[in-house]
Amino acid sequence: MKKSCIVVPEILLPQPFVDLSAWAVIACDQHTSDREYWNKLQQYVGDRPSTLYLTLPEVYLGDEDCSDRIDRIRETMQDYRRKHIFRKLPSGFILVRRTTPYQAMRTGIVLAIDLEEYSFAPNETARIRATEATIVERIPPRLKIRQAATIEFPHVLLLYEDPDDRVLKTIFQQELQPLYDFDLNMQGGHVTGSLISNSRAVVEVLDRLEKNGVLFMVGDGNHSLATAKTSWDIIKKTLSEQEREYHPARYALCEAVNLYDPGIVFEAIHRIVKGVNPQQFLDGFMPEGEGKGSVYIDGVKTSVAMPYEVPAAVFSVDQYIAGFISTHGGSVDYIHGEDALRTLTRQEKDCVGICLPKMNKSELFSQVLAHGCLPRKTFSMGESEEKRYYIEGKEIHL
Repeated sequence: MKKSCIVVPEILLPQPFVDLSAWAVIACDQHTSDREYWNKLQQYVGDRPSTLYLTLPEVYLGDEDCSDRIDRIRETMQDYRRKHIFRKLPSGFILVRRTTPYQAMRTGIVLAIDLEEYSFAPNETARIRATEATIVERIPPRLKIRQAATIEFPHVLLLYEDPDDRVLKTIFQQELQPLYDFDLNMQGGHVTGSLISNSRAVVEVLDRLEKNGVLFMVGDGNHSLATAKTSWDIIKKTLSEQEREYHPARYALCEAVNLYDPGIVFEAIHRIVKGVNPQQFLDGFMPEGEGKGSVYIDGVKTSVAMPYEVPAAVFSVDQYIAGFISTHGGSVDYIHGEDALRTLTRQEKDCVGICLPKMNKSELFSQVLAHGCLPRKTFSMGESEEKRYYIEGKEIHL
């Protein structure tokens, strides 16, 4: 019988005395052009224990003090361990139910996966597969953070196909032990977590969903999981075969969600090109096709044609942006939400916003299986506020 790619982990949660409303913060790859968001979050959290001090928001990646921030993350992890901030749960999964201002409910399962069963290489087959092209240049700074850390906090969302909802039916037949129930900061909604009593039964049902050699596709956090894989590939070279089997860095904590969950809604990820002459950019921007997109300059929207297939539209836009920047300079960032895109172009006069169409989620597995990885940042699962908040952790170095 084939070994499962799913592992039942020992999950870390903060002790009951920790204020969870300050502990949980949004994924580090959000609001990368909005320092004000992170400033407000910093003011709210203050000196309370928080995953804000255990992760590195990517808005700071280009700052001169980035290395100092990474050092502080390592020191804070050690400090939290000394102060016994963490408690280790019995081996098991956590059922997570999340409501947001946009969706009534999203239900997921926090579990661990075997990184030996995952690949982000475009032409490789694996039971856990990347959905978008991985930019290898983005891995080194993330790798530096992970190699300095003893605990991981996941924002990776894995998707599985379960149209009959067999997995959750199995879970709801069991006794569930409540673990947390609180409001998330910064308009993130509300979240509850419960320990699943019989995780092995859940593994059996999930494993039966494997189709065409694939069980999971990465919905969010492609680069974070690619970093975990890269780190493990480095570590395992120093280990014996027996040590490789049980080393905690081999297993990555993720949240798995049914693609057909009503709380999973695909949204477009828009582009903003900064430090450019907007009219010069627009003069050469002439995508063609039966699809629809739009461009924002100074907050004003102009409709443009684009290829009908969303991956093709994303590819053509990114290709033009890359060519323009190589010739004229500038930089590109990725924005969730059309309102945010409009606001940013109104605030910054030397930028252009490109509003892309959104992909139908039912096409994800078939598109990736047929054509390989999609262009990076082809889709987002929901708005920024709906992204995963860091709550649970897992040891990756003892």
